[in-house]
Amino acid sequence: MEHLLVKISIMLVPALLAVTVHEVAHGYVADRFGDPTARLLNRLTLNPLRHLDIFGTLALLLVGFGWAKPVPVNQSNLRNPHRHMLWVAVSGPVSNFILAGLSALVVHFIGMLHTLGVESITKPLMMMAAFSLYINVILGVINMVPIPPLDGGRVLAALLPPRYAAVLMRLEPFGFFIVIGLIFFTQVWSAVVGPVVYAIVALLSGSHVEVVHAVIQFLFSK
Repeated sequence: MEHLLVKISIMLVPALLAVTVHEVAHGYVADRFGDPTARLLNRLTLNPLRHLDIFGTLALLLVGFGWAKPVPVNQSNLRNPHRHMLWVAVSGPVSNFILAGLSALVVHFIGMLHTLGVESITKPLMMMAAFSLYINVILGVINMVPIPPLDGGRVLAALLPPRYAAVLMRLEPFGFFIVIGLIFFTQVWSAVVGPVVYAIVALLSGSHVEVVHAVIQFLFSK
């Protein structure tokens, strides 16, 4: 039990921050382009309780991929619905990549402090930053898979002519199950998504990549 509590204490804040910022980014960009729905529903807040999805948070802590309650966007309120929806959709993954970059800076900074012999003090922060880097890269990459309701599906729909976009969006009611099936029951993770995630993590963490991998292995080990 103590081992589990240690893991949760490391993972909870970065995980909630990752999904909260992702959803706020969608709502903020939608608001800037004319749709006030998220603002009127008080979803443009970094209070994670406004965005929390219990099952999505548990999944995030258990398997490394999860979700928050989607911020509502009324596409018809956007000044240019077809074009502006692209920016609303892409803002979520972009926010995660920005958080990943900031987390990488923290990893590098703490790595420098370790050379001063203060590892016992900074180790918990290093583990939180490493997990933040990893989880934000995962959320950014998976959300760009071009299957609705993932953000990548909405981006693709915004790039397609309306007739073809309508055909693509018919997948939305089944898209979540399609993505889960592809990730957990096919070779898509090991052949495509995983290598992309690990390449980005390695690029951002640089000489500290082994530390990040060790932290992730510890957090997701049984």
